[in-house]
Amino acid sequence: MVDVVLHPLMISLAERTAVLVVAAFLFTRLKAFRSLLHQRATVREKALMVLIFSIISIFATYMGIPHHDAIANSRVIGTVVAGLLAGPWVGLFTGLVAGIHRYLLGGFTDLACAVSTIVEGVFAGLVFRWHKNRDLKWTTALAVGFIAEWMQMGIILLLARPYAQALELVKDISIPMAVVNSLGIAVFMIIIDLVNKEEDRIGALQAQRTMQVADRTLSFLREGLNTVSAEMLANEILRTTRVAAVAITDAKIVLAHAGAGRSHHVAGQAVVTQATREVLKSGKVKIASTRDEIGCQVENCTLRSAILVPLIRRRETVGVLKLYQDRTRKLSAVDLELVRGLGNLISTQLEIAELEKQSRLLADAEIKALQAQINPHFLFNALNTIVSFIRFRPEKARELLIHLGEYFRRNLHNGNDLVTLAEELEHVEAYLAIERARFDDKLQIIYEIEPGVEKYQVPALIIQPLVENAIKHGLLPKREGGMVTIRMRRIDQERLELTVADNGVGMAESEAFPSHLSADGGARRALGGIGLANVRGRLHSIYGPPYGLTIDSIVGGGTTCTITLPIGVRVNAKSVHRG
Repeated sequence: MVDVVLHPLMISLAERTAVLVVAAFLFTRLKAFRSLLHQRATVREKALMVLIFSIISIFATYMGIPHHDAIANSRVIGTVVAGLLAGPWVGLFTGLVAGIHRYLLGGFTDLACAVSTIVEGVFAGLVFRWHKNRDLKWTTALAVGFIAEWMQMGIILLLARPYAQALELVKDISIPMAVVNSLGIAVFMIIIDLVNKEEDRIGALQAQRTMQVADRTLSFLREGLNTVSAEMLANEILRTTRVAAVAITDAKIVLAHAGAGRSHHVAGQAVVTQATREVLKSGKVKIASTRDEIGCQVENCTLRSAILVPLIRRRETVGVLKLYQDRTRKLSAVDLELVRGLGNLISTQLEIAELEKQSRLLADAEIKALQAQINPHFLFNALNTIVSFIRFRPEKARELLIHLGEYFRRNLHNGNDLVTLAEELEHVEAYLAIERARFDDKLQIIYEIEPGVEKYQVPALIIQPLVENAIKHGLLPKREGGMVTIRMRRIDQERLELTVADNGVGMAESEAFPSHLSADGGARRALGGIGLANVRGRLHSIYGPPYGLTIDSIVGGGTTCTITLPIGVRVNAKSVHRG
């Protein structure tokens, strides 16, 4: 007799629960709901959670199966999932709304079901709080659902009257509801977990593509936003992404258009589309979902949708980046996140380009540059590099900030102070940590350090300028990068030899120390030249001939800078990190 009652009820409940799970899956396809799963902190967001899961619970009640003046249903799925996702308060209020609704439907279990619905929501919320810093697995959700249903059965036996009828009801529905609803809760949580993983995958893909574009376009915007840089940037974005077309404008004209529609979306035309004007005016992202919103007047244009992102410089919108899709493909969440990341990247590069422009205008202030011993170009690029790591690799960004602070702290040394070679190498390593982050495998550093030489004292800030010169003027002009070798050895008992060699582009003999880099100064000097001249001048003033700096270079074959010094006083050795 028990089998005859249980099996049909379990099958019917399973069918209704399947409908509920499908409805939940459709909910997760909504952008607003997916966003809500990642943002549950504010009162407004929690209120939305209560509303959504209350609707699910009420829907489950209406889909229930009338049985002995009661309703066998899957209402528990909505209240328990609400508590598991958002905590006890959301579980409580979801249970309260769903419970009041159930009470108003009447029946001899109305009060018991209302109370149990509230208790189940709070119970699930407490489990959420217990697992707050850990992933809540589907097996845990299964157990919570199973326990919650048996709690409901206990409350029915405590509150529902007549007791004999309540007992008969519990015997009939307890096992089907406990099994089916706990499985429904577990499936619901699996769906939520898949949504979260999909969001993470989208974020990772967006980050990967953005970094690919960044790696290939960092040099394009050094001169700012113009037709040349915009065209190179648009073509590179088109090659790297899966969009139909890419366009870049400034505040007045279309600077570049690559991809579909190029025949009539011509660079040099004035900005005429309403969508672009809105973005320029508001400084906010806009999605154009139809051809009319795009504003193209050409009848056979294949472009159907676009995402427009403002390009910001000094808090002013100076242009727009537009990614188009045609009729063969719709804009996706990946496209949206990608264009936002690219917009931020380009805006940052424009800020850097503007700062570099200002630094070039200040290049004549040689005395201040030498006193501060800080290269503005390096600082801006270092900060830009750190900004690019903050979102996706915060620990790496923290490490680079430490290196940057160490670099500037050591730059405060007076040029005539004596430091150990170990300390000088630490300064070099702090600088190289930033450059490695910028250039990755394009920059190789080799150390050839004779054991024991780290103990000797030398003037501060004599090696780092040579390494910086090698990277900036030797390797940076080479697309594939190159290698810098740092050697330190004793020539004999009285002399040290410190060498910085690169396999870069090299230079002519007349460029090594041209006349305008003489010790008494000149009107216009390259920043790298100032560093070399400063090192040479200090070594000559401290030691005199025959010690100092010599440069050997071959055009296309690299440059070798060699410092020869008398062996100074030994001090206690310090540890030197060579990454």
